Amino acid sequence: MSTAHTAARATVEGFAALLLWSSLASLTALAAPMPPFQLAAITFAIGTLVGLAYARMSGQPLIGLTAIPVGALALGVYGLLGYHACYFYALQQAPPLEANLVNYLWPLLIVVFSGLLPARAGGKPLRWRHVAGALLGFGGTLLVLTEGGGELSFEGAGAGYAAALAGALIWSSYSVASRLFHAVPSTAVTASCGATALGALVLHLLSETTVPPKDLMASGAVLAMGLGPVGLAFYLWDRGMKRGELRLLGVASYATPLFSTALLALLGLGTAGPMLWLAALLVTAGALIAALDSLVPAHASGTAR
Repeated sequence: MSTAHTAARATVEGFAALLLWSSLASLTALAAPMPPFQLAAITFAIGTLVGLAYARMSGQPLIGLTAIPVGALALGVYGLLGYHACYFYALQQAPPLEANLVNYLWPLLIVVFSGLLPARAGGKPLRWRHVAGALLGFGGTLLVLTEGGGELSFEGAGAGYAAALAGALIWSSYSVASRLFHAVPSTAVTASCGATALGALVLHLLSETTVPPKDLMASGAVLAMGLGPVGLAFYLWDRGMKRGELRLLGVASYATPLFSTALLALLGLGTAGPMLWLAALLVTAGALIAALDSLVPAHASGTAR
């Protein structure tokens, strides 16, 4: 399989992860008031089982825990446990719609941080179009957040918004740093999920009171979360980050809050005004600008710096 074909396939897998993540905010809100570390422990345990199935279906080797580089395992726990603890906390301490969109600073940060990667990890110079595309995507997110009014609707819940911002920093740095371990199979994420589940369980027992699902819908939300956005999505995203078009995935990630916001509104967990459609146009334009490297042959785009 050619390098270009491998990169294209990995990028598509990254796109699939983004679609799965668009359901995370709604599922988290439906699972409330389950504490964030308890929720993380349960869903990552399910995600660990998903990893075993993924290894079997994809034909990738399931390497042992001792064979995983310490740095790769530590990075996985930092990204998975750190990000989701912040994210779950943010969605339960602040209005889900606003917290969800603050969290989506991470696509812009992925584009910026990718310029710090060394050449041996596939790092490439940061071009104007990558930054422009990311800023257009961020502008689309701001439109949804402000509903075109020009004023951020943040009132109170400062701890929740701070957690959402911390999550954005953690996830973007984890995603870009994954490129440094491109030789480690994506099935190694199974160990990271398992370690994250154990870490979340310890934190839950030390700091939280166990809360059972409030009803059948909440139970279903927890299960769906473990199978999809806190399960399969991580394995697909790892492939995308290690072998796909890093900056294109970063900019395309801005489509996720749009889908996520629409789903929140559909389920009655938030509102989505007409600015959502204008935001969608901005995100699409940003993705196309950032994707010039992939859409235009190298000899034609060589001067478009």
